[in-house]
This record gives sequence, C-alpha cells and structure tokens, in this order.
Amino acid sequence: DIHRAVEDEATVPLYYEARLVQLAMDEAAAELIDTRFDEVTEGEEDRQREKRKTRWARVEAIVGSPERIREVARDIVDHWDQRSRALTGKAMVVCMSRRICVELYAAICELRPDWHDADDAKGKIKVVMTGSASDPASFQQHVRNAAAKTALAGRVRDPDDELEIVIVRDMWLTGFDAPCLHTMYVDKPMRGHGLMQAIARVNRRFRNKPGGLIVDYIGIGEPLKRALQTYSAADRDTTGVPVEQAVALMQEHYEVAFGLLHGFDIEAVDAQGKGQWPAHAVAAMERILAHDDGAKRFTATVTALLKAFALCSASDEARVLAPRIGFLQLVKARLNALTVDSERDAADLDAAIRQIVSGAIASEGVVDIFAEAGLARPDIAILSDEFLDELSKMPQKNLALETLRKLLNDEIKVRERRNLVQARSFRQMLEQSLNRYRNRSIEAAQVLQELIDMARDIREADQRGQDLGLSEDEIGFYDALGTNDSAVAALGDETLKAIAHDLVRVVQDNATIDWTLRDSVRAKMRVAVKKLLRTHGYPPDKQEAAVVTVIQQAELMAQEAA
Repeated sequence: DIHRAVEDEATVPLYYEARLVQLAMDEAAAELIDTRFDEVTEGEEDRQREKRKTRWARVEAIVGSPERIREVARDIVDHWDQRSRALTGKAMVVCMSRRICVELYAAICELRPDWHDADDAKGKIKVVMTGSASDPASFQQHVRNAAAKTALAGRVRDPDDELEIVIVRDMWLTGFDAPCLHTMYVDKPMRGHGLMQAIARVNRRFRNKPGGLIVDYIGIGEPLKRALQTYSAADRDTTGVPVEQAVALMQEHYEVAFGLLHGFDIEAVDAQGKGQWPAHAVAAMERILAHDDGAKRFTATVTALLKAFALCSASDEARVLAPRIGFLQLVKARLNALTVDSERDAADLDAAIRQIVSGAIASEGVVDIFAEAGLARPDIAILSDEFLDELSKMPQKNLALETLRKLLNDEIKVRERRNLVQARSFRQMLEQSLNRYRNRSIEAAQVLQELIDMARDIREADQRGQDLGLSEDEIGFYDALGTNDSAVAALGDETLKAIAHDLVRVVQDNATIDWTLRDSVRAKMRVAVKKLLRTHGYPPDKQEAAVVTVIQQAELMAQEAA
C-alpha cells in the first residue's frame, strides 16, 4: 500500500494544502466536476450527453473566468516563489481545459515575463497539451509534435534545467516519471483512480526530497478521501496529510533548536540583519558545543526543521520564522565544517534542500571556519606555534577545541595513508583526550591544551624521519616493525633502518597492479617479508605480528601511489 511504500522509502509522503475557497455551485453541478466530461458522458444517449455538456461548460466558464484565472496565477507565482526558495525541483499545474491552460500561462507570464521564452529549449514555464492546426491562434505556440514533447519531458526530468513549471490538462498525469517534481497545483476536478494516478506524479523519491505537496484550488479534498477508501487505513491517515501538520512539526523543531541556544540573544540577530549573522554564529556555536553531543543534536534538529520548512515554506507561519531559520541553517553549516566523525548524512548536503531561507544562501560547500572564528588560516601540515598560541587564547574554548579537533583529525587521516602505526597512536591519543572531555573529567581549556601538545608532537614526528635519514615510506615501515618492543629495539636503529629500506624495495618488487586484491600475490608478498625479517635477525616470536602490520602498511603505500 501507499503507507508501506513510504516506510520502505520507495516513495515520499504526500501533503495536502487547500489554497482558495471552493466554487459555489449546486449539488448536481458539484457532482459533474468530479471527473472529465468525456468520462462522465461516455456511453450516454446524445440528448443526455448534450444536457450534461451544457452544465459542464457552465462550470468550466466559472473556473476559467478571467478574474479567477488572474487570482490563481497570482497565488501560484507567490506560492512557488516561497516553495522554490526552500526546495529544489519542479511543479506541475493541472487545469480543467486547454483554454484555461493557455490563459493561465498568459496570466503567469504577465506577472513574471522572464519566465516565458518562445524557444522550447529555454524558459521557466511551458504548457504541454494536445492540439491541431484548427485550434485558435493563442493555442498554436503550445501545440507540439511528439519529438518536441519528448524534448520537453527531458527538460522536466533534468533537475538542473531552468524549466520549473509545466501546465497540463491530461498529458503526463499517468505514466510520466520526473522524480524532481515535488509540487502539484490542482485546478481540475478529479476523482478515483485518475486522481490517485495524478497525485503520484509528485511522490517519487529524489535526493533529499521530504515529501510531495498537492495544492488544491478546486476542492479535491473530499474526492481524495473517497479515493483512499479502497486503500489501507494507514493510507487514509498518511496520504494527503494537511500541511498544517508540517507547520506544527516545523514549530516543534524550531523550539528544540533554540532550546539548545538557551540564553542566546536572537533579538540582536534580528535587529542587526543578515550581514552580522557570521559574527553571531560564532557565539551560537560556542553555546551549542557546551552541551553533550551539542553539535550532533543541533545538526539533527535543524535538518529536521529544514525539511519541515520545505514542506510548508509558503505558509504564513513559515514566512514569519524564515529569517531565524536562515540563521539556524548558517550555524548548522558552520558546525558541519567542524564535523570530523563522518556522521553527517551525505544527502544533507544535497541540492534538494538547499534552503535559501529568506534569500539568505548558507554555503553548503567549503566554509572558512578560521575566518569565522577570527583566526588566521594555518598551514595544516605545520600547525605552527603562533597558530596554536592563538587558539589557546581564544575566549570561545569550545569552538577552539572543535577547530583543533578537526585539524588534528584531518592530519591523522593524511598520516593513515603513509604511516599506519603512527596514525593509530595519534588517533588513540586524540580519542582518549576527547573521551575524558565528554565524560566531563576535564574542562574544555584542559583538553584544548592536551590537543595543542598533541599537535606539537605530530609536528615533531615529521622531523623524526628526517633525523633518522628515512623517507616517508621507510619511516612508515620502520614504525610498523614495532620499535617500542624491547626485543625489537635491541636490534638497534641501524638494523631497523636497513630492514625498513629493504622492505620498501621488497614491496615494490613484488607489487603488481591490483596486488592487494589478489590472494596469490599477497601470499607471495608475505613470504618475501618473512624471509627478509629472518635474514636481519628479527625476533621470531614477533615476526607474525610484524608481517601483518607491514602488509597493511604496504597496502596503504599502494593506495597512496595509486
């Protein structure tokens, strides 16, 4: 069923929003607008058919009155402006007749002239409908052959194409898949299976799309409920969920996010405007990082907030909160720049929720965290004394700690590709210090000093290889031999250096393309390494462990070379 498809992540949930008051008409006329004229009158006698046709035409005339078309056009433009700022993707407008399609297009383009382009390869909005040479002149620009319609379908499916809105009557309501479609504006009576087929155009999964939205201008709420009677109880509860629920969810996550910022002066942020957001973000980050798992909790909360906002961005409630949500997203982006544990969902950086809230673009790319923290950009490979001293004097100790934590983690990752044993040692030191801090056995200032000392140890480790006269590859094998063991250390530096030098040669001689994936070559490599260790008198009881570590180091060496 539909609910299970959402749970299984095959589709996204559908939300429902009623925008305009339904048309006032008698019960008989209301029944007529549940479906298209051709479907209603199929198989009837000509006399009855003509009678219904007259009443259908009267309804079409009301729906397609110039004043109402202008009202719908204004509302669609305003709604889409808000919606597209919050969520990347496309929209489909479903109209009652071809005439209304054409006139609605003209009304929208009158409000947004830059959306129109006579060239089918350009323009932000198009009408897709059937037609012929006998149609009125106003229809002709929208009448296309099959190849042209296929080309337009390709533009709709391409999330990077500027075409964002298509206006249709019947075409593409069934069997047309464009996953980036997330909004359907319905101004046409539909019911039953046809209605369910139509709304399914916006429930396809796409990047981090939080849900599809059905915007109702004609009154399909009741027909939707009736259509769902043939589905499961869960479907009736979760399909066409009122957008007010997304508003409530947005407000809930908003309160939680500011709970993590308790005591922060958000009024000052409001008063000083977007230009001062980066400066205020530093103070906000300091408060968040003071909490246990503060960055993780804040990031998860704001991610959920942004998804809810994307669903209801055109609501009055969302517009009021938009500037502050924009600020929260900026803080989240800055915190993400400090994330070192790969806990961010990759999709969170996806363009599907780029959240240009209130016109404020918060970068999802590289963020200069040093400039935001008021620090000069360091040479990460050096971690100079000047930079470390500057960090230690920062008043925002939590932010200084997270900045140095990221730098050290990045440096350890680089070393893991060159020196497995050394990187493991530094990784263990880093995790021990951070665990003590998380357990609150030491304060931020203390752990910051420990990490500063560790940074200096990392820097001095680079000098160690030079002092021993070993290359980067050789020092990696030197450390892999287990020089902290007394039995191994008894061999002396000169012997160990000779073994490291010979290991580089043995690995290079035995390595072939993709050798790390071939068991036979790996076995040959192990035999060669064991023979070398025996030749140099390496302690027999230590050889097996050394071979395992040496092979792991050799694999890192191969990856780095690749």
